Amino acid sequence: MKRDQVPQGENLCDHCTAKCCHYFALPIDPPAGRKDFDYIRWYLLHDRATIFVEDHSWYLLVHTTCKHLQDDHRCGIYETRPQICRDYTTDECEFDDDWCYEQYFETPEQIDEYADALYGPQFPASDQDPKDSLRSRRPSGLPVVS
Repeated sequence: MKRDQVPQGENLCDHCTAKCCHYFALPIDPPAGRKDFDYIRWYLLHDRATIFVEDHSWYLLVHTTCKHLQDDHRCGIYETRPQICRDYTTDECEFDDDWCYEQYFETPEQIDEYADALYGPQFPASDQDPKDSLRSRRPSGLPVVS
């Protein structure tokens, strides 16, 4: 259903699955160098975290459901909900949004490839001075048992 199909006078939330309660997004500083991209890589190493860019602003998006969202998609603490929820309106909510972003990164490999495209390929881990890298040394292979 699209926003303009909701019957006049009805609450938009009565026709929604509470998309707004299934994530939170926080603005982050745009990456200014390799080190910043490695921090973003660290975010993406965590479950249910993604990064998106919208209007040249970068965001950490965490896909997680509010603990107080009920099975009927309503707020279980509506009367005592946080101020951020009180300030949120349906005027520009994502009710029928398709969530298309300028850039969207789901994996650490994607952000590495993007950084490589901007700055050129990074030296192999074995060629780096460990004190200049945020990454752990690559583990050696397991011994072969014969």
